[in-house]
Amino acid sequence: MKEKESGTKYQETKQHGSRLFPFNIYPCTIPLDFPAVPLHWHKEMELIYIKKGKGLIQLETKSFEGEPGDIFVVTPGTLHAIHRIKGYSMEYENIIFEMDFLGEGAADLCAGEFLVPLAAGKLFPPVQIKPEEAHYDSLKRCLIQMEELCETKENAYELGVKAAVLQIIFLLIRMYPSREIVSSPDREQLKEVLQEISVKSSENLSVADMAKFCGWSSSHFMRWFKKMTGDSFTSYVNERRLAEAAEALRQTDDKILTISQDAGFMNLSNFNRQFKKRYGVTPREYREMIGI
Repeated sequence: MKEKESGTKYQETKQHGSRLFPFNIYPCTIPLDFPAVPLHWHKEMELIYIKKGKGLIQLETKSFEGEPGDIFVVTPGTLHAIHRIKGYSMEYENIIFEMDFLGEGAADLCAGEFLVPLAAGKLFPPVQIKPEEAHYDSLKRCLIQMEELCETKENAYELGVKAAVLQIIFLLIRMYPSREIVSSPDREQLKEVLQEISVKSSENLSVADMAKFCGWSSSHFMRWFKKMTGDSFTSYVNERRLAEAAEALRQTDDKILTISQDAGFMNLSNFNRQFKKRYGVTPREYREMIGI
């Protein structure tokens, strides 16, 4: 996968597609591309369409086992993560687009009644849709249409993609006519914490630092973070740094020492050891596997 996705950067801020056509489809494989996608959020809407294998998809605090054909709807602002199930790989598509792409800023009924609430995460919930559910076939046809249009890029393909996305939103509104608001002080605090981790991920972050950021004791922060994410603070930060390093290894020809330092590992030997423990190969072997 070629992408790196309350607070402002765990809020992910990568531009998906172009400024005038902020839509993209990313084919991904876990664990070939990366072992996991750490918990994060972004203002764009995301669809996860599983092609082969199995994996765990976390939406807010709930985890779902994803299987071939499943469609996961990640509404704007939703905390989400993707993890490997031991013994399985998973091929899937990430379809990500900005709400402006659909005309959120237009002064009409569709924007006011549907697109603006959707951008605020208030229209329908983040969900897992199984092949046996109502409207599934229609949703899948839209996904296939978007995929084919983006592959061929024939005349006016952008218009066809936009039409398919709007059709998906129409079907989802029909399927989920109302939703329960999931916002809470803990959820918003977690977004702030994830933002702070992202901004300072290359620094020597400690539990004490983040506890101070929240105005809590270290012990309370550790219990709270584990409850909210299902992971310890140290493990989460390490996972995030390794993911950033793996992406840099895939996308750049920077020296491994530089990549390790940029990701927050000040000791190259420790980075090599941690990387091999998580990925099963050294950083150099990983880069050779993907042909860089």
